[in-house]
Amino acid sequence: MAKLGDIKNTYFIGIGGIGMSALARYFLSRGIAVSGYDRTETPLTKELSAAGIPIHYDENTDLIPKDADVVVYTPAIPAQHAELAYYREHNYEVVKRSDVLQWITESSFNICIGGTHGKTTVTSMTAHLLRHSGYGCNAFLGGIAANYQTNFWSSERNVVVVEADEYDRSFLKLVPDIAVITAMDPDHLDIYGTPEEVENAFVQFSRKVKPGGCLITKYGLSRQSELQAAHQYTYSYSDQQADVYAAETTVKNGSYHFHVIGKQWELRDVVLHMGGLHNIENSLVAITVGKYLGIEDEKIRAAIADFKGVHRRFEYALKSDRHVLIDDYAHHPEELRALLSGVKSIFPDRKITLVFQPHLFSRTKDLAEQFAHSLDMADEVLLLPIYPARELPMEGVTSELLLDKMQNRNKQVISKESMQQWMKTNKPGLVVMAGAGDIDALVQPVKQILEQP
Repeated sequence: MAKLGDIKNTYFIGIGGIGMSALARYFLSRGIAVSGYDRTETPLTKELSAAGIPIHYDENTDLIPKDADVVVYTPAIPAQHAELAYYREHNYEVVKRSDVLQWITESSFNICIGGTHGKTTVTSMTAHLLRHSGYGCNAFLGGIAANYQTNFWSSERNVVVVEADEYDRSFLKLVPDIAVITAMDPDHLDIYGTPEEVENAFVQFSRKVKPGGCLITKYGLSRQSELQAAHQYTYSYSDQQADVYAAETTVKNGSYHFHVIGKQWELRDVVLHMGGLHNIENSLVAITVGKYLGIEDEKIRAAIADFKGVHRRFEYALKSDRHVLIDDYAHHPEELRALLSGVKSIFPDRKITLVFQPHLFSRTKDLAEQFAHSLDMADEVLLLPIYPARELPMEGVTSELLLDKMQNRNKQVISKESMQQWMKTNKPGLVVMAGAGDIDALVQPVKQILEQP
């Protein structure tokens, strides 16, 4: 195994992934040579190139560095990928992103934030709170923090805030001083097989907490009694049985004002400018971490008020008197439910038009009933074809599967091109665009359509 101090040259296969790009930035910040491959150019890869990282988009072993000390790949890369196969055949050190995170966190104080949804926002809020308050941290985020326009930053303080990804069980390589579990709902059943195995992995994750460490979990998790740590706190948006909850929430000019009630403390007059009631709940985690670390109340309050959100997490692409366009990464039924509940809390009298792109054939098949139930919360639903990502098509699994299970009659499966034409014709007042595939590329075109007189 390479030691971090010995690495001079790194190569990333799938460098444009959100987690991979954070690691690439980390190595670059340490003066280590970084280069990479990805299938297509994206805004993220353009940023990495502008920072000085050479990236190519052809699967070509003539273009790869032969002097790489470590080759990092994402599990989304197929095993037969030519570059990956070359490095393996020639006995290079080839590791997953999770292995590198394990190396980085072996000798640091680690705040590891896991959960089947909510973890990117919670990680970003927590890291922002530590940075804004002056406490300091190194951050590895699963999204672009709007305050800093990046998914990675470094600090002289030997504290790491990292998103603990359950996909491929990679989070079990981390050793938290503080661990967070936001949810244990069924997901990635192509990896785990059953909902019980998903839960088992999170129970294992909780047991990775160092002796004397802290575990913060959403109140009411199904395996709560099996989650153990020296210091343990539960949180909930409104359930007063939790150790930490929100109270007296009001909405003023699209922002939330609330008090946070803990067992031994209160933090009053908190203001959050990010939409979605679930984001109040997410902020409770960051606040609890801040209180646990001894950060002063006023600094916690100021950091939460200053938090500008995460790109594609309840992000306003357009907000005017005539039109609102919200862009969100939601790709799980519970995330959709939370997203639409949040939209309704801020715009209770507006008709919601939802454009949803299902992500993965396996997830669509495994959670079809739950997806239909969440989709029915919108007034009108436009379903794009399923985004396959790493998967091959499955017989009988299309967006029509969800359409057939929905009760809402204002629904249709529509192509990307037809959806844009539909927008031109109908010009709806409140549009929510959701999904983890390439739907984000359609946000700006839809925005331009809605802005036209």
